[in-house]
Amino acid sequence: MGRGQVTVGFLGGSITDARPGHNWPEKVMNWLANRYPDVRFIVENAAIGATGSESAVFRAARDITSRNCDIVFVEYAVNDYYTASGMRKKTREGLLRQLLGWGHADLVLTYTYLQAMYEPMFKGEQPDSIEEFEQLAEHYGISSVWMGLYAFEEVKNGSMTWEEWLPDGLHPTHRGSFSYAQSVIAFLERELPTETASSETTSAKGANPDPRPVDSDGPAQSASISSGASAGTGGTDSLASVLPEPLDPLHWGEVSLLPFSQVELEGPWTIQRSSTLVWIDHMLVTSAIGAKLRFRFNGRGLALGFDFGKLASEFRYRLDGGEAVDVSRDREDWCINEGWFRFTTLSDEWENGPHEIEIEVTHGDRPECTGTHFRLGYIGVIH
Repeated sequence: MGRGQVTVGFLGGSITDARPGHNWPEKVMNWLANRYPDVRFIVENAAIGATGSESAVFRAARDITSRNCDIVFVEYAVNDYYTASGMRKKTREGLLRQLLGWGHADLVLTYTYLQAMYEPMFKGEQPDSIEEFEQLAEHYGISSVWMGLYAFEEVKNGSMTWEEWLPDGLHPTHRGSFSYAQSVIAFLERELPTETASSETTSAKGANPDPRPVDSDGPAQSASISSGASAGTGGTDSLASVLPEPLDPLHWGEVSLLPFSQVELEGPWTIQRSSTLVWIDHMLVTSAIGAKLRFRFNGRGLALGFDFGKLASEFRYRLDGGEAVDVSRDREDWCINEGWFRFTTLSDEWENGPHEIEIEVTHGDRPECTGTHFRLGYIGVIH
C-alpha cells in the first residue's frame, strides 16, 4: 500500500469471472478502493468460466506474473471438483509453484461452493477438493479463505436464504457474491494492518513461514482456514530456489507454449485474432475435415486450448507415427455454440523427451457435434 499502487490478480472459474459484473471480486475491490482512497488499484481478473487449474498453468505467465500482481486470489475448488484427484493435484501444485517461484505476489486460496459439497460440509468436514488444496496451503505456507463456508453458515443461521445465495444452484448474484466478499474482506482486515512488516520480513528471509492458525469467532473467522505469508514482495532472489520439495514430483510447474511458427500445416488454414476470447491472442483456424497440422516438441505431455462449443470439430492425433487416437469431448446441454475457452489434455505421461505429433480435423459423427470449427489458441507442452 505504501507505494500508492496495488495490482490485484484473480484466477478461477465463473464464480470469479469479471464478465457478469456482480461477482465477489467486484465487491472486494470496491471495499479496498473505499478503504484506501489514496491507493490506485489495478485489477487483473484472469478468471474464466468453465475452466480449471489445468488451463491456469498455461496462462499464469501471460495473465498474472507479467502484469506484476501484488496479490493473487486463486479459486479452483469448484471447477476442479470433478477432475480426477491425481490430475488436479498435479495442475494445482504446478500453478502454485509457478506463482510462488515468481516471488513477487502474495497468494490467497479461496474456496466457493457447489452442491456436491453439501453433505461433508453439513457434517463439519472438508470436501476432498478443498482438503487437497489445504494440503498445498500448509505445505507452501499459503493463506486460504473458505468463502463457501461463510455463506453456508449465513444460510444456517437465517441471515441469508438459499435462493438469495445461489439462485441457479451454483452461481451467486449480488447477495451471494456479497457474502463471499465479506469473508475475504474479514481476512484482509486482519492481514493488511501488518502487511508492511510481514512483507519486509518475508522478503528478507527469502522463504515462507509456517501457516498460522486463525482464531475462530463466528462465520467470518471460521471461513479463514489458514494464514501465512505466501511470497516475498520485492526481493531480488527468486523463491524458486527455496521452495520446498513438491508433494507430487509430476506437478505441472514446468510448462511452455509452442509458437504457431513451429507448426506445419496441411490444408486450408488461417491464423486469426479471437473476436470473443481476450485470453487468446491468435488462433490456428480451419473448418475443413481432414485438414492436418504437425509439430515437434520436447516434453512428457500436451494440453491444447481451444475456442470450443457445439460447433467445434473433433480431431484425432498420432504421436511419433503410432496408432491414431480419436478425441471425443463432451458437449452438455449448457454448452454454447462457440466461445468456451476449453483445454484438452492429450497426456502428461509420455516419455519425457523429443516427440512429433500429427493432428487431423474430424467431425465427431455424433448428434451433439453440429459443426467442424477447429480453433486452436494454445499448444501447451508439459515438461
